[in-house]
Amino acid sequence: MSQSVTWHADALTWGHGPRLFEIFLEPTCPFSVRAFGKLDETLALAGEDRITIKIRLQSQPWHLFSGVIVRCILAASTLPGGKAAAKAVMAAVGAHREEFEFTRHAGGPNMDATPNDIIRRIETYSGLTLGEAFALPTLDREIKWHAKYARQNGIHVSPSFMIDGLVQADIGSGDAVADWVARLLAS
Repeated sequence: MSQSVTWHADALTWGHGPRLFEIFLEPTCPFSVRAFGKLDETLALAGEDRITIKIRLQSQPWHLFSGVIVRCILAASTLPGGKAAAKAVMAAVGAHREEFEFTRHAGGPNMDATPNDIIRRIETYSGLTLGEAFALPTLDREIKWHAKYARQNGIHVSPSFMIDGLVQADIGSGDAVADWVARLLAS
């Protein structure tokens, strides 16, 4: 993908139903990883024609490689396969979370890792080549959009949840999928 070529970041949206379930995730947060793992089941149980799930990325500075990983996810969304590629990156990071996180947010083996090391690890686990898309100079606009959207909605931590544009502080990653679906389909 040449940097002079126009690119498009695929929206991280699944389903096409009238109920909107937005979930704000930080890719290395263990609670976000748990919530991410429930999204396919939530969509299947509720029905694609009844709900729409939108992933919003919530980069958090205490997860020290968060910005690099969020950029990788959004870079993947510009590749063939778009949102499926982005989802593959999120799944790869979640499945190997310890290789992308710091011990107690400030130490451990990742102290010697570089952003290029992190990108290579994600490429290895996801099977995608991200380097060229990662380097798109205007990819920042997608990152900034996610950050701005979260702030405008009062989202500061992950995971956070919204139903039809309203923050749901009482929904958590530890809730059963059936409970999420019951909330989503309640009138």
